[in-house]
Amino acid sequence: MKTAVEVAAAAVLVTNATAGLAGAWLWWRVDTARWIWPLIRGAQVVAGLSAMLAGLFAAFGFEPDDGLFWLYVLLPVGVGFVAEQLRIASAEQVLEARGLPDAQAVGELDDIAQRTIVAAILRRELGVMVAAALVTAFLAARVFPTV
Repeated sequence: MKTAVEVAAAAVLVTNATAGLAGAWLWWRVDTARWIWPLIRGAQVVAGLSAMLAGLFAAFGFEPDDGLFWLYVLLPVGVGFVAEQLRIASAEQVLEARGLPDAQAVGELDDIAQRTIVAAILRRELGVMVAAALVTAFLAARVFPTV
């Protein structure tokens, strides 16, 4: 079981580090490429499956060397949940920063202003999800000494 847990942790580490670094590159370039979102979602799925696998192994009597193992395996699910809440709030934060009461007010702006606001929202959402992916990759790396 230890080997399977390590393989799952490695998968979480690799997928989330890849999504996080690729997303950070896009964020830095102010690029809203759509291809990053399936990569981020896939990394989230891998982290969720890893947590479920650890739970299944616990049901069959798996006991890690250190109790912190459970924190490192389960916390990525919480990180992903919080990141999704922050991502959802991104649009509201961008609109508030520009003094716009709601999304309908954006529709009254000229085309360039609308595109600028949409790009700012997408960039903020990407930044949140990149941070979550990198935190998840760090947590996955911490699994190995605790197994």
